[in-house]
Formats: sequence, C-alpha cells, structure tokens
Amino acid sequence: MALEITDANFEELVLKSDKPVLVDFWAEWCGPCRMVGPVVEEIAKEYDGKAVVGKVNVDNNPGISMKYGIRNIPALLFFKGGEIVDKQIGAVPKSVLADKLGKQLA
Repeated sequence: MALEITDANFEELVLKSDKPVLVDFWAEWCGPCRMVGPVVEEIAKEYDGKAVVGKVNVDNNPGISMKYGIRNIPALLFFKGGEIVDKQIGAVPKSVLADKLGKQLA
C-alpha cells in the first residue's frame, strides 16, 4: 500500500530513502487524482521492497506542495538520492508511471 507522506515525514521517507521514490500529490476533490489513486496503489504493491511509493494530500501538507511548486494535480514526482529525477503531471496509464519508476531502478 502507498505510504501517507506528510510535511513531517517527507525528509525521512523521500529525501533520505536509499530506494527510488514515487510521490503522488493529490486531493480528495480532484477527479483525475481519483483515477490515478488505484494505479499508484497497484504500483506500490508491485514495487514493494524495490521502491518507495507514497501519496501527499496537498490540502493537508501545504509545505511540501509549495516547496516543489505543485500547482496542478495529480502531480507525480520521482526521486532518487533525494533529487527529483522525473515527473508526470495529470492522469496517465499505469504503464507510463511503471516505465518511469522502472528506469530509476536500472
């Protein structure tokens, strides 16, 4: 299951991770976010142990959202070694996200 990432645990779970990280910035009221949500959960299961997959509710965690300039959601950021290495804005098929995350494992 995707981790709940917050302003408080972001540094620990994302920036200090020794694995690639996929972070889904979303909100309850966002239609496309509800489409991407189940896809992110599937990826979290498939990449368990190989990558960290988490979700940031932008309404509850404005600090992280502002720090990374999140203006449109869903916004999916890919981190490796504490740095953003890729991103995807908007709803896309699972294959697109899996491919981007897979590249970080190579």
